[in-house]
Amino acid sequence: MLGSLLAALLPHARRVESRWSALRSRLYASALVRLPGVEAAGTPELRGIPLVELTPGATLRLGRGVTLNSRDRGYHLSMYAPVKLLADRPGALIEIGDETRVHGSCIHAYERVRIGRRCLIAANVQIFDGSGHDLLLDAPERRIHTGGDARPVEIGDDVWLGTGCIVMPGVTIGRGTVVAAGSVVSRDLPPQVLAGGMPARVLRPAPGAPPGVPPGASADAGVPVG
Repeated sequence: MLGSLLAALLPHARRVESRWSALRSRLYASALVRLPGVEAAGTPELRGIPLVELTPGATLRLGRGVTLNSRDRGYHLSMYAPVKLLADRPGALIEIGDETRVHGSCIHAYERVRIGRRCLIAANVQIFDGSGHDLLLDAPERRIHTGGDARPVEIGDDVWLGTGCIVMPGVTIGRGTVVAAGSVVSRDLPPQVLAGGMPARVLRPAPGAPPGVPPGASADAGVPVG
């Protein structure tokens, strides 16, 4: 009998939790656009609560219709953590273009990470413009006391980053490119290609893509994106 009662109450409890989560997200979104350093063209759609950390003098710039999804429920993959937006040096900029969707991923800027319009960033992606420490292979005992330098990251419009991708400092990804799940992007990628691997390389150009696609690109159609 108790089991039947709990089974009957469970859908109601889920509806209550969903409504409370949606209300909390709307309230947080309204507060987010008023934070010092935030420049928003409109109120973003939040699902769950993102982690936003801005050092004084840093900027978070959000376009219209941006979605920041930190809720694992309802998402088609396991999301390991909420969206994290971290700009932790004065003058640092994170810019996310109109209608871009970010799902449970980290974007960290020392200097500049710019993401274009209508981009899809799947869960558990890491995008950062600095490594946190200097390499110092000749003096590794000093490495722990360094902060590292920064090289800006530029991601063009309509890019799709599959789950678990890592985008390294100094990288430019061209418009419309798709990067397969689990790839490490350590060098520039041209527009309108399918790329993947560690390090990511061009696997297939799109029909009618601009010239300059590296030779050897394959027509592999079975690459997972996520």
